[in-house]
Amino acid sequence: MLMNLLLILVGKLLSAVSRIANMGSGSTWPGHIALSLNKNFIKDLLKTKDKRLKTILIAGTNGKTTTSKLIRTILEKNDIRVVHNESGANLINGIASVLIQNSSVFGQINTEYAIFEIDENTLPLILKEINNPDYVIILNLFRDQLDRYGEVNSIATKWKKAIEQLSNKTVLILNADDPQIAYLGLHRQANPIPYRNRSYDVVFFGLEDGKIAKDKYQHASDSTYCPNCGKKLIYESIYFSHLGNWKCENCGLKHPSNSYSISPFYPLHGVYNEYNTNAASLVAEEIGLSKQKIKDALQDFKPAFGRQEILNIDGKKVQIFLSKNPTGFNESLKTISTLNAKNLLLVLNDRIPDGRDVSWIWDVDFEDFSSQFKNIIVSGDRVFDIGLRLKYAEFKNFEIEENLEKAINNAIKQSRKNETLFILPTYSAMLEVRKILTGKKIL
Repeated sequence: MLMNLLLILVGKLLSAVSRIANMGSGSTWPGHIALSLNKNFIKDLLKTKDKRLKTILIAGTNGKTTTSKLIRTILEKNDIRVVHNESGANLINGIASVLIQNSSVFGQINTEYAIFEIDENTLPLILKEINNPDYVIILNLFRDQLDRYGEVNSIATKWKKAIEQLSNKTVLILNADDPQIAYLGLHRQANPIPYRNRSYDVVFFGLEDGKIAKDKYQHASDSTYCPNCGKKLIYESIYFSHLGNWKCENCGLKHPSNSYSISPFYPLHGVYNEYNTNAASLVAEEIGLSKQKIKDALQDFKPAFGRQEILNIDGKKVQIFLSKNPTGFNESLKTISTLNAKNLLLVLNDRIPDGRDVSWIWDVDFEDFSSQFKNIIVSGDRVFDIGLRLKYAEFKNFEIEENLEKAINNAIKQSRKNETLFILPTYSAMLEVRKILTGKKIL
């Protein structure tokens, strides 16, 4: 106990020094040090928590940061106190750090909810540290950082084993339109009851049936085979990638018949953000908030950093769309296309947070957008890879600039006062872009 109190004091000091020196928010190192000295630090700290504190975990390839901030906004606007890893530090050291920052010097966490977005690989580890969280939200599963995570089946298998250890105290909130995610609940409970009945531990969300449906797979489709028997799935409709109304004609596994599909308000553009908003609204209703209270809160929502965040630079609007894998990139391109984007900056990095393998850019449907934009600049560590990809997609009007700061300045200059510059970066590139634009580090 005394050791943990000392670790909290040291961690708070490190975080303060990091912020004052503009070295980041101190969202990883305090936790890293605490866990290196006490591997059970998180478990020990949560044992001493206020009994009122409930935990919400959010996992998935895309949308974790946005969904967790949506939930935080809804709760805080309704006078519910929360602790949240808002910087996006979603590994185990990030979770430990946010607990340190939000604990009293006596190790008490005096909030009602703890909201943690969790890295895909880290979810099984966190479920061992946080014993039976109150809610686990799983958004989707796409190919991302294959050199680190492997294929989606390997992650799904790890999740299934970890979830099997949870008690009925934990409510699973799952994406019905993603076969791998829905199977986690269908496997856990053979006959799920409609989401309005609160007497069970699995609820589903998705999109309104038939909405914006496509009749073909995208190149980025990842999970088109039955997670139960391995046969090819049949889709009545596809919303994007492998998400849609699916069924298996071989074993009978099918899309859950009831899912939460209409939020009272949608604060962000894009189909993928409809999923995020539906997940957030569903958990808010499970907590007991009315649709009107959820709507009122969502109307005041401000995007998380790099997730449709708008910055005003030299009197011009710059909007950042994190685009870190084929599915996310496709949805970003579709969304900015509907916003009549003219000015575009693509930034491709291959650092540890991005994944070293950038071959995924060939699964992005650039060909569908080859004549959509007026001014295009490409930059980043792998600028020539993304340039070659655009050339093969028959883009005619793009400029290569290796220096990211120059690329940003040129893109802003090319944008007119009444136009928005849209920046689509990978993860480390997004952090670098924001540092250049704002002068501040996030992590």
